[in-house]
Amino acid sequence: MHPEIEDAVRRALAEDIGAGDITTNLCVPADATATGRMIARESLTLAGVELLPLIFPECSLTRKSGDRLLDGDEIAVVRGPTRALLTGERTALNFVQRLSGIATLAAAYVRAVAGTNCKILDTRKTTPGLRRLEKMAAAAGGATIYRMGLFDAVLIKNNHITAAGGVRAALDRTRGAGVPIEIEVRTLPELDEALDCGASHLLLDNLHPDEARAWIARIAGRATVELSGGITLETARAYAETGADFLSAGAITHSARAVDINFRIEVGTS
Repeated sequence: MHPEIEDAVRRALAEDIGAGDITTNLCVPADATATGRMIARESLTLAGVELLPLIFPECSLTRKSGDRLLDGDEIAVVRGPTRALLTGERTALNFVQRLSGIATLAAAYVRAVAGTNCKILDTRKTTPGLRRLEKMAAAAGGATIYRMGLFDAVLIKNNHITAAGGVRAALDRTRGAGVPIEIEVRTLPELDEALDCGASHLLLDNLHPDEARAWIARIAGRATVELSGGITLETARAYAETGADFLSAGAITHSARAVDINFRIEVGTS
């Protein structure tokens, strides 16, 4: 388990428990034991179950991240002191519901473009401090992970082009970076300039599918193409059929709905 993930779980538990779980400690005898079952309450793509053993030491995972579940499917069984189960319940659900929501939305985008040669990319539009977890969830849904951060690829956006003094200047200054290089182009002259400079990966933003198709025809295979900008589940197919290699959708992480998952306690068993 990556240290960032372990730290995120520790911080989440500390945030919730603070000085102690007052309600549980008052209501439940210290020697009571129980079993808890995590159950899907709707169709979903699962993510985040790897975190449960960090919250519940006695944990048996019934399903794994990336599995597609139906309403009523069991996700995990946990056993131990009843107090420990009740205290960890909300943190466990918060992680698995949120991450499964991301995986479920990512899977829906992937299904929307099935049969094309286009892949779905995630973005850096993640919850601060939880990027690694949210990108893991996007991958569980079938999205392709691109750029963990600012350090592992060059992505020259419009503001970089403006600050650098143009497309050619920006590309010239990034040659030899030793990492993938992608550049956003906003106009046909910028597109032609980028291709003339040898750009091999282009980002086309906020184009209508018909515009994107025309631009991609102009590129004619000289570079791989990513489309972005307001691409929804309803429009993803049309964009994928333009001939694009990738679609990126920030909604996968910034607008995913937490899915419905239930945690049921069975008293007196462990």
